[in-house]
Amino acid sequence: MSQTVAEGAETPPGRFFLPGPTEVHTEVLEAQTRAMMGHRGPGIQELVGELQAGLKSVFLTSRPVFISSSSATGLMEAAVRNGAAGKVLSLVNGAFSQRFADIAEACGLEVDRLAVPWGEVHDPTAVASALEASSYDAVTVVHSETSTGALNDLPAISEVVARHAETVLLVDSVTGCGGAELRTDDWGLDFVLTGSQKALALPPGLSFGVASASMMERSASIEGKGHYFDLVAFAKNLDKLQTPTTPALSIMYALQVQLVRIGEETMEGRWARHSTMADRTHAWVDERRSDGLQLRVMAPEGRRSPTVTAVSLPDGMGGPDIVKAMKRRGWVIGGGYGKLMQTHIRIGHMGDHTLAELNELLSVLTEVMQ
Repeated sequence: MSQTVAEGAETPPGRFFLPGPTEVHTEVLEAQTRAMMGHRGPGIQELVGELQAGLKSVFLTSRPVFISSSSATGLMEAAVRNGAAGKVLSLVNGAFSQRFADIAEACGLEVDRLAVPWGEVHDPTAVASALEASSYDAVTVVHSETSTGALNDLPAISEVVARHAETVLLVDSVTGCGGAELRTDDWGLDFVLTGSQKALALPPGLSFGVASASMMERSASIEGKGHYFDLVAFAKNLDKLQTPTTPALSIMYALQVQLVRIGEETMEGRWARHSTMADRTHAWVDERRSDGLQLRVMAPEGRRSPTVTAVSLPDGMGGPDIVKAMKRRGWVIGGGYGKLMQTHIRIGHMGDHTLAELNELLSVLTEVMQ
C-alpha cells in the first residue's frame, strides 16, 4: 500500500504527472547554475548555434527555430500578430484552442470560430467548407488539446489550408512537440510553436517557434504588430545567432543539456515511448471499466494525444478529491481543466517519464479510486 505523504512535502522524483509543467531531470536542472555571460558576445553565439542544430531536429525543419523568453502563450500572440491583419478562422475544440481565438480577438482581429464539442477533433472537410465560404488571413489550430487529450489531424488540416494561398496555418503544439509526431516541413506548417515546460521536459520560461517563408513574408507586410514578438526582428537577430532581447539564459543552459539527451533517444524513440505510455493509460481505463468503474477516455479512439489523457469520471466521483488523495500519497496528477474540473482528471504522461513510473502511478490511482 502507498504511504501517506505529509502536506506540503516535495513530490519525489518520478511521481510528477501534471500535464505541464513536467518533471525535469536533475542533470537538466543543475545546468541552470552555470555562470552568466553577455548576450551579445561570441559565447551566446556559440550557444545559440548549438541550440539551433538540436531544435531543428526536434521540429524536423530546415528553417530557423526562434527562441522566445516567454511562455508559449506569448508565441500564440506572436502567431496572430505576425500572421493576420484581417479575418481569422479559429478551430476550437477545448480550452486552449479557445484561448488561441481569444488572443486573436484581443489583438483586434475579426475571428470566426469553427467549434466542435470539447473532446472531439476537427474534420478536415468541415475546415475546407469554412475556407470555401469566406476568405481568411489565417487559421489557428491546437495540435494536442491539453484540456481534453484530443489530437487534431495536422497533416490533413494543413493540406486543406494549403489550397488557399492567402491563408497561413498557425499551430499550437504545446503538448505535441517533443512527444507527438510533428513534421514541420513535411506537413507544410506556416507557424508552429511549443513551450519548454511540456513534452520537452524543461523548466518553464522559454517557447520555440518555426515560421515558413510565407509566414515571414506576411509578418514583413503587417504594421502595428508590436515590438517584443516581431518575427522579423527574431529572424534578423537569429541570423547573427542572437536573440532580439535579453534571453532567459539559465533555461537555455538547461535546453543545451536536454537537447543532447533528446538526441540520444532520437525523436522517433521519443514518439514511440510517449505512444506506449498513452496506450497503457487507455488500457488502464478499459481495465477499470471492466471492473465496474465507469471511467472513459475523453478523446476519441484514433485521435488521442500521446502526451496527455483526460479521463471522464462517473457520477459521484469528483476530480479535485482524486487529485488531493493522490497528492497525499506523494503523486501529482492534473485535475480537469476549466469546465471539466469536477468531472475529469488528466494524466500527463509526457517528458522524460518511463512506462515503469507510469505503471506505479496507475497502481496508486487504482487504490485511490476503490
